[in-house]
Amino acid sequence: MQNTKVFYQDWGMIDYKAAWEIQEDIFASVIKLKRDLRSLAPVAPGDLSIKAIPVETPNYLIFCEHSHVFTLGRTGSANHLLLDNQGLKKKRAVFYPINRGGDITYHGPGQLVCYPILDLDNFYTKPHNVVCHRA
Repeated sequence: MQNTKVFYQDWGMIDYKAAWEIQEDIFASVIKLKRDLRSLAPVAPGDLSIKAIPVETPNYLIFCEHSHVFTLGRTGSANHLLLDNQGLKKKRAVFYPINRGGDITYHGPGQLVCYPILDLDNFYTKPHNVVCHRA
């Protein structure tokens, strides 16, 4: 079942680690819902006695702001952070290696951050629908 409804949430100023943990919890709950629904699928080809219950998986756009924070993605290098621990402390910044892609990213006061948590099956599942094309 496709659900293109998106819940918008404004978390205001929130600690980066706390926001990350809440996002991980939301993501895990969506994955659990999808797994639970798949477990209700027919047992064998042609067996229609057990049908999946159509339940919509939720989609979120979360808006927030963080105190000074630098994050490092899986493919980045800590050497790209131009501050040592003393420099981070002086700027009242924190540093987190996390499991996203990419390199160093900075977030800070006054910057609006948007985190999408979208079940892409609810939108477009074919590559030609999500790949940008030049005019």
